[in-house]
Amino acid sequence: MRSAVLLIWLMTMSPLVQAADWLAWRKVGDATLTWGPFTVYTSQLCTPDGRYSRENQDQALIITYARDIERDELVEATRDQWKAQGILAQEPQSEAWLRMLQSLWPDVRPGSQLAFVLNDKQGQFWYREPTPQKSFIPLGPRQSEAFSTRFLAIWLGPRTQYPDLRQQLIGGQK
Repeated sequence: MRSAVLLIWLMTMSPLVQAADWLAWRKVGDATLTWGPFTVYTSQLCTPDGRYSRENQDQALIITYARDIERDELVEATRDQWKAQGILAQEPQSEAWLRMLQSLWPDVRPGSQLAFVLNDKQGQFWYREPTPQKSFIPLGPRQSEAFSTRFLAIWLGPRTQYPDLRQQLIGGQK
């Protein structure tokens, strides 16, 4: 009985332990996305050593939203970015990935945080409500290397639509 209780406890605490690992990573850079005079979100990139060296290294992209955005809008923004980068046309799984995001992501409010953590070439979404003392919770299963690379390319890929933000995130000048 004791071992069963311990096993259940370890299974429920495992996501929190995994979150604690990347939460201790060091910031590489940060950036703010604005639309006209309005801030849409702030973002930061963290790695275990605080340096960005390649796109498939362990990293956490943390986005803190500054306004209400419905999940449909988040998914459409992802679609738009993938289309602009040619990913939508080149990747047969992209439509399935967008449907997965539609089922996974919540609507966000000011102060909500959505993180994507790449560890051992697989990504995991995490979410934190804007209320104090809330912890990050995992959203869905770990994602494939193919998805993870394409998702992070929105901000970090060489064909990003936001090259200035990319430079700031990977430790360049603001």
